[in-house]
Amino acid sequence: MLDRRQLILGGVCACCLPLRRARAASFAALREIAPGIHVRRGVDEEATPANADAIANAGFVIGAESVLVFDPGGSLADGTQLRAAIRALTPLPIRHVVMSHAHPDHIFGAGAFLEDKPAFVGHARLAAALATRGDYYRERLEAVLGPGAAGPVVMPTVEVKDRLELDLGGRKVRLTAHPLAHTDNDLTLLDAASGTLFCGDLLFVGRVPALDGGVLGWLKVLEGLKAVGAAQAVPGHGPERVDWPAGAADLERYLRTLVLETRVAVRDNIGIEAAVERVGAGERGRWTLFDDYHGRNVTQVYKELEWE
Repeated sequence: MLDRRQLILGGVCACCLPLRRARAASFAALREIAPGIHVRRGVDEEATPANADAIANAGFVIGAESVLVFDPGGSLADGTQLRAAIRALTPLPIRHVVMSHAHPDHIFGAGAFLEDKPAFVGHARLAAALATRGDYYRERLEAVLGPGAAGPVVMPTVEVKDRLELDLGGRKVRLTAHPLAHTDNDLTLLDAASGTLFCGDLLFVGRVPALDGGVLGWLKVLEGLKAVGAAQAVPGHGPERVDWPAGAADLERYLRTLVLETRVAVRDNIGIEAAVERVGAGERGRWTLFDDYHGRNVTQVYKELEWE
């Protein structure tokens, strides 16, 4: 298996590749954070056979006529448990499965919903990302979970280029495709009726962020999301819900710290390897899994800002 340094040098997002064993974890119970909106919290670990890559938050919205899933889980087993939880609550058809971006912990549960024949909804650039990385992600995940455990790479059947409104029956939700930020294929969902914003990995709370896109774009997207009128948000990683926009404060501080301190490092001719050791060091202790991801984040930001 690849070690963390090889992942960094290879330019692969560490959060996409669960290659480290962690303590055993059970699946978390669902929490209803608003009427008809349920979230299963992911565990703050890397993927292991014990947690079946249920490390990202997964949720669903129940309308009067249908159900929409937002991020179907990180493996076939995770998606199967999520689907069973939906079926225990409602017999309504599952007509939409939204994949917030291409990272494995957010998409590989999609295979559990194939029998429902929903629309699989993603960013307009999601298909290209999965075509490039999907099989590799699946192979690496199966190296951890076991053969066949990851599930298939499910491609989007509905693409969102800008915005898309879906009607679940008396409940309309709005999907928004974002420019380069956490990745180049981030999608969010707003349920205006409850003031709930599903952020995917545009929002990390407690668990250190992982950058696979552009830090300046991410900060700009966060500013825009603050203005959507939501009262609460569902992070991609962290608690089931946080107040919005207050819940973005720690993430913004972290990202701005990376920008500020990296610019100083570039100005002072500090090389990238030394910058990895210095930039953002004050954030250690504020995030779980800090040492697993922070170094690569600094590398990404340095490359982005070096030639400003």
